[in-house]
Amino acid sequence: MPQFDFRAPRLFVDASLRAGETVTLMRDQSNYLGNVLHLSGGDTILVFNGRDGEWQAQISGRKRPDALAIRSQTRPQDHLPDLAYVFAPLKHARLDYMVQKAVEMGAASLQPVLTRFTQVARVNTERMRANVIEAAEQCGILSIADVAEPMTLDRYLGERKGQRLLIFCDEATQTANPIKALHGGLKAANGIDVLIGPEGGFAEDERAVLLGQPQVLRLSLGPRILRADTAGVAALALVQAALGDWGCPLPAGQTTAAAPPLRRTGSAAACSSPSGKISMPVAAPDCSLPNCWKPCPVAGSSPSIYHKTC
Repeated sequence: MPQFDFRAPRLFVDASLRAGETVTLMRDQSNYLGNVLHLSGGDTILVFNGRDGEWQAQISGRKRPDALAIRSQTRPQDHLPDLAYVFAPLKHARLDYMVQKAVEMGAASLQPVLTRFTQVARVNTERMRANVIEAAEQCGILSIADVAEPMTLDRYLGERKGQRLLIFCDEATQTANPIKALHGGLKAANGIDVLIGPEGGFAEDERAVLLGQPQVLRLSLGPRILRADTAGVAALALVQAALGDWGCPLPAGQTTAAAPPLRRTGSAAACSSPSGKISMPVAAPDCSLPNCWKPCPVAGSSPSIYHKTC
């Protein structure tokens, strides 16, 4: 869990952030700080812009908050996993909910796609961007997810990069263990696209085209039909747990967590865990099960050797 101040108000500002800089507040930001949060000159908040990390800032202004004096950085900029949430848009409040939850789950980009049975023809992307920022402000997120303009499913499939893993959530597929399916061997190192269809599901010709895509995984979300917004949360949670950044910390420059193959190291001794379970040592832990792998306690073993404890 990242260490940060959960209680301090946070505000997104579209300005460079450096110590000593002054950021002029927009009218709606001034109203939010003064009339909603009841803050005034001298109070401090946390600010971020999606590029320069998080900073402590002091409010200035006599009658109402007018500007922010940037003081010191509280957290450096981080990076979201290379995870795109691709979805058939929903109506109003349910779309707001879905956008907010996708941001909370760590999606780096949001791509609305129009399918045969999509019930919404027009999408307010400015409202989507506002929901992205609001979710980031409330949940301590430093990076701002990109919001793309809607496009047809055919166009999306024609323009997407074929080396990315396409996880196609399909209620018509046979129910199977989704975690096992996600560990089935398809590579996610070049990024992941999670596709959620409309309330009416995909048309048969759309399903056929999807199944013909390179690097595609047809994923079941269980034995019950889920509403599209629920399916989105479930799918993103599964993907983040199995392939994303919920497991081992990602090395610098790596945006998806790929579990390394388990290899015997040549060490003669097996590792005995505190729980009494024994396994052969491996050269690297499986990041999909981060709590199951501990440094090998056998005397004289290399500190890079790990063993499975569950």
